[in-house]
Amino acid sequence: MRHAVTLDALRVLEAIQTKGSFAAAADSLFKVPSALTYTISKLEADLGVALFDRKGQRAALTPAGKLVLDEGVELLQATNELEARVRQLESGWESKLIIAKDTVIPDEPLLALIAQFCALDKHVEITIIEEALGGGWDALQTKRADIALGVTGELPKGQYQVSQLGNLEFVFAVSASHPLADFIGLIEGHHIRKYPYIVVADSSRTLPGRSSGVFDNKQLIRVSNMQSKARAQAAGIGIGFLPLHIAQPFLDNGTLVAKPTSLPRPPIPIYSAKEKSKTGKATQWFWERISQQHWLRF
Repeated sequence: MRHAVTLDALRVLEAIQTKGSFAAAADSLFKVPSALTYTISKLEADLGVALFDRKGQRAALTPAGKLVLDEGVELLQATNELEARVRQLESGWESKLIIAKDTVIPDEPLLALIAQFCALDKHVEITIIEEALGGGWDALQTKRADIALGVTGELPKGQYQVSQLGNLEFVFAVSASHPLADFIGLIEGHHIRKYPYIVVADSSRTLPGRSSGVFDNKQLIRVSNMQSKARAQAAGIGIGFLPLHIAQPFLDNGTLVAKPTSLPRPPIPIYSAKEKSKTGKATQWFWERISQQHWLRF
């Protein structure tokens, strides 16, 4: 199916409107005026409407011409962006990048990296998805993400490139108003089991689900991210272990109290990971700078 409105006709229409005359527009497009006259006359004939009012000295758009130009400018811009992205892709820059961020990872370091990347002025669509526990590995395995931040546990061999971001330290914390807040001595497992326990749900879709520090409590409450877990514990809804960098603001303002237990959680290493086959320039740019950020500072 042949369309009356072509990109070439839109470029001519835009040039005439911008320059104010067919002659000036022809100069800007490196064409002779008769070529522009033919293009516009053919477009008018195909559409069955007049696009220019030719009564005055300056070429003036009719309402129909203004409509075609207004809508056409968006098409021209989209075409220019598409051409730029194709050239960019050919040069090694991906059009899209997806980063899976575990909820133990704070937003600020990643947002700082994205701000630096935006200064490069590359047409790369960046998406951040949140995962928990095994969800980061699952996102890589199912191709839902290109880079995963905050993955833990046993590291797959061969397929992935990994880099340690730091060690995740934990603290057992209860609300200042919780009965255990005034408990003296080491809190034992039987003390913990008396109260609702807050855990973060594993976001993995295909890999076996993982649990983190779960006891056989009278009430288990699952939330979707570590920040919600910290707020739930600060509100006195339940208790549990929290990453120290997430708990620290609540400890500082007194809404959470750190308590010693006979079942402490040792620090665990935390990593970033990507498939070794992911070699696009945007992926490499982020990968090279991820290890330079302070991810668990509080």
